[in-house]
Amino acid sequence: MPTTVEDRWRQFFRWGPYGLLGIAAAIAVASADEFMDREEKWEAGALVAAVLLLHVLWDHRCRRVAEATGWEPEPSGWGPVLVPGAPGPASTVHFVLRTALAFALTWLSPFFSIYACIGYFDATHLLPRRLARAGLLVTAVIMAGSQSGGLPPASLVQWLAFGGLLALNAALSLGFSHLATKDAEKAAERAASIAELGRANSRLEQALAENSALQAQLLLQAREAGVADERRRLAAEIHDTIAQGLTGIVTQLQAASAAPGREDAEAHLRRAAGLARHSLGEARRSVRNLGPVALEHDDLPEALRKTVADWAERTGVDTRFTVTGTEAPLHDEVAATLLRIAQEALSNAARHSGAARAGVTLSYMGDEITLDVRDDGRGFDPLARPERHGDGGGFGLDGMRARAERLAGTVAVETAPGEGTAISARVPLGTP
Repeated sequence: MPTTVEDRWRQFFRWGPYGLLGIAAAIAVASADEFMDREEKWEAGALVAAVLLLHVLWDHRCRRVAEATGWEPEPSGWGPVLVPGAPGPASTVHFVLRTALAFALTWLSPFFSIYACIGYFDATHLLPRRLARAGLLVTAVIMAGSQSGGLPPASLVQWLAFGGLLALNAALSLGFSHLATKDAEKAAERAASIAELGRANSRLEQALAENSALQAQLLLQAREAGVADERRRLAAEIHDTIAQGLTGIVTQLQAASAAPGREDAEAHLRRAAGLARHSLGEARRSVRNLGPVALEHDDLPEALRKTVADWAERTGVDTRFTVTGTEAPLHDEVAATLLRIAQEALSNAARHSGAARAGVTLSYMGDEITLDVRDDGRGFDPLARPERHGDGGGFGLDGMRARAERLAGTVAVETAPGEGTAISARVPLGTP
């Protein structure tokens, strides 16, 4: 059973001509005595048989061509196309023969126009576009002749009625054909738009799949980058806290073992114990990604002052700390970064410079803050490998630069063999 409009149209074009011919023939037979004599009845019967044969042959041809080409009808115009492929000579011949037979039958009995009206429905499907209007006009002639009382008109009134009905039928058929053509064009446009949307959706799905894979890759890279960054942070924190603390402890223990008196040895041991406790606290804070313990209760200038004083006491280096400019509150990250840079610079000076004097200056300069650490030690060649100028395998100067760059800052080093070292860190003020 047909379930869609297209299926119903296909059923109509497949069986409709037979049904319309049967209805027309039945009514013509019932009224034969009014319109036909005996000879005309025989002629009408022969014409009906010819019409049936024509439709049987046409249906057989359509099925054979469709099976050979794998063609299936699609909706177009008033209904599905009945001809495999575009209209051609065969469909034109079929329409012309069928219309001629319908005209002859209507000439014999006007009731055969019931069958002839099929031309209104399939002229645009069976005829090329340039002949479709002619086919509609011929069908309108047949219908007007039937509606005006039969062909040919027998009186002036019938002729006038025939002319008016012909104009009406022609206008209606051509108008509806034009509307059907426009609807078919719009349907084709909609089909093309739907097909394009389908292709666009396919491309979009492909892009979404690619984006999903890319997002997964980016997440993996971000995770790996986060792990690497955390490793670098912990490495720098260990170098700046635990390593320096252990170095200080070793130095104090060595000093204690070489001390001439008990009081001096105990003093060095107390410093070593204090350094051990301090380093343990810094290690715990580093693991938790907390700020330095020196900044827990003091601001940066005070923390630096204490750090410099403790370092000077441990190393015996004459060291001065100076603050210039108007002090301003700092972001915790800025303060922690400058404190770590100062600790690393002082640690390098203690291990490698052999300096007698050092100086640390913290300068507030408008929207920037600068930390300068200077010593009068032996200096080094800045182009040499890190191990040769006391960079501890790369965490010293590289670590300072990495810390400053995270805050959009810079670290500059001025040094030469025998001329001391000056390290200058400059970062944006970063007020909280």
